[in-house]
Amino acid sequence: MRSILGLNRGVAAALGAALLFGASTPLAKLLLGEVSPWLLAGFLYLGSGIGLALLLALTRAKRARLAAGGWRWLAGAVLSGGVLGPVLLMWGLSRMPASGAALLLNAEAVFTALLAWFVFRENFDRRIALGMGLIVAGAAVLSWPGDAGFGAVAPALAVLGACFAWGIDNNLTRKVALADARFVAMVKGLAAGATNTALALALGAQLPAIAVAAMAGLLGFAGYGISLALFVRALRELGTARTGAYFSTAPFAGAALGLLLLEETVTWNFAVASVLMACGVWLHLTERHAHVHAHEPVEHTHEHEHDQHHRHDHAEPLGPDVRHTHDHRHEGLTHSHPHYPDAHHRHEH
Repeated sequence: MRSILGLNRGVAAALGAALLFGASTPLAKLLLGEVSPWLLAGFLYLGSGIGLALLLALTRAKRARLAAGGWRWLAGAVLSGGVLGPVLLMWGLSRMPASGAALLLNAEAVFTALLAWFVFRENFDRRIALGMGLIVAGAAVLSWPGDAGFGAVAPALAVLGACFAWGIDNNLTRKVALADARFVAMVKGLAAGATNTALALALGAQLPAIAVAAMAGLLGFAGYGISLALFVRALRELGTARTGAYFSTAPFAGAALGLLLLEETVTWNFAVASVLMACGVWLHLTERHAHVHAHEPVEHTHEHEHDQHHRHDHAEPLGPDVRHTHDHRHEGLTHSHPHYPDAHHRHEH
């Protein structure tokens, strides 16, 4: 498994996604005085989608190709995470205290993992489950307002429904994670941006100054667009539950930047959350899952380099670290090595 600064490439992508997304929160707070929260969310997502579209055009990226049935998985992910999730969240937030909603939003990581483990049959063990629990507990402690209010049952269920929709989104996105991550993130960003912007304007939000909208778009490109592309890349390398666990550290990144940028004070929440999340991440980083397993013959297309799973020939020889994309075939193979439930290791246990 290739590494970046000693980290598995998928782990580095997941933590990078969390860092960018978490850092966007305190930066977005600086814009809240100029634009309504929901319109800001729309601009952030639109900025991610438009920015990635421009990036794909400037780099002259090849047209993304999805495997057979891939468009259905992507459409399901867009509808659940880009349309249904924001609608349910807006309805719930408008009818319940923000303090309770902040806590309930931690359920997204829980739903993502439960769906991955018990519906999509992704492998896990007690170590991974415990690490996931510690990271989610840290996120809950970090967002604990001291006097959480939940109000009526229906709004709380709507927020939980939004989290469930995003959990479905994450698991369906894994089905298309072999495609160009920038393209997948672009489609999801444009869909979520259009939905949030339309909802905000329908509820009476006023358009901000062009400079504010432009800053929101740039922030969205980095904090949402690049972050989501890295998240999709991590799904390919790690599987859904592990990616979701690492990404759940995003609130910590946001809180840490808030201490520096907004001169906020260190609280007991931050200290306790730091310990819990550090322990959870350590359990995941030190995971070692190895056993004899078989790979069935398969043909597909994705970016790769020549390693023990990619040993095909080319007309012109390529070095072992040269990443490239083309149709290729995997022959049947039985071997043993440490691995994650990535795109090439979805076998039963």
